[in-house]
Amino acid sequence: MGKLTTHILDTANGKPAKDVKIELFACSTDGQKLIYSTVTNEDGRCGQPLLEGKSLVTGIYELEFYIGDYYRGMKVELTDPAFLDVVVIRFGISSEDENYHVPLIISPFGYSSYRGS
Repeated sequence: MGKLTTHILDTANGKPAKDVKIELFACSTDGQKLIYSTVTNEDGRCGQPLLEGKSLVTGIYELEFYIGDYYRGMKVELTDPAFLDVVVIRFGISSEDENYHVPLIISPFGYSSYRGS
């Protein structure tokens, strides 16, 4: 059985992004449903997979990363409003037997993501 994981790297400061709030939503024609909320640890990771086992089902999902709050907590001077506040990544899970890793690489003015394993 597969699992969904994530981690965040702060390239502006050269370290993992600690204490970033992450919310996971399941998306459907009826809208979005919050299914998991967590905060990253000192390694920029979550303490456990966001989805695994029977909770990992095919479908469309969104991860919301609260990057603006992270940088504000570090006393980084941001524009008002912040250029990046909540980074949203919408992705699909097509197989319940595969691992999906959605890393986020951030700075106050840019981000990157990809499908890892």
